Amino acid sequence: MSVSKANFTPSLARHVLIRRLINSLDKEVEMAIRDWAADDRPRERLIHRGARHLTDTELLAILIGSGTQKLNALELARHLLDEIGSLNRLSRLSFRRLGEYRGFGQARFACLHAGMEIGRRTMFDTEFSIGTRLENSKNAEDYIKNALFSLQREVFACLFLDTRHKVLSFDVISEGTIDRAAVYPREVVRRVIDHDAAAVIFCHNHPSGSAIPSDSDKLLTNQLKSALSLIDVKVLDHFIVAGEACISFADLGLLQ
Repeated sequence: MSVSKANFTPSLARHVLIRRLINSLDKEVEMAIRDWAADDRPRERLIHRGARHLTDTELLAILIGSGTQKLNALELARHLLDEIGSLNRLSRLSFRRLGEYRGFGQARFACLHAGMEIGRRTMFDTEFSIGTRLENSKNAEDYIKNALFSLQREVFACLFLDTRHKVLSFDVISEGTIDRAAVYPREVVRRVIDHDAAAVIFCHNHPSGSAIPSDSDKLLTNQLKSALSLIDVKVLDHFIVAGEACISFADLGLLQ
């Protein structure tokens, strides 16, 4: 509808001018990443300097791909990390939870989790491939944290080793709910025999709690240790992963 000069009051004219000013300021502030200098663009920095030189925000911006009408990809990534706290916490968000943040729908959720899963699988497949020798407990801890930290349900798994502590296999024995996974000693013993293992490291995660071992965790570990001692298989450790935390039964003196 057109506005006649008669109806175009000073207050209306002032309102129109203010809106135009705001719109022009928005356009100046919301500069697209493609308009930045090449050295400031995350993708170009990754190509020329390597991914290790990028911040968490820059890496996340590349996975996000594009921004919204009001925020470019880097601003969107920065806002998300400021709200959530870390990439670790971000990786554990459900689709519904991430969808609460403006600009994140199915496409961005899929891109984020696909990228993180590729990284996890790369670490999972190469860091301890079959035949790799565990030099120390820190090697096993890092591998196990990477394998379990982002899982939404509780999982119990075993790292099977030979007499020289070379990796034979990493098997998920049981998957459960968010706070419980049923583990049967006979299944663990069967897997040990199948792999002809001489030693084993147990691990499981606590998706909704702390990494402190519960009484049932201690009881299960003792039951498994007793069962495996009958076939001369050593239990070297049991790790519990909860977010970024990881607790070792051996370090706590719970395997004596």
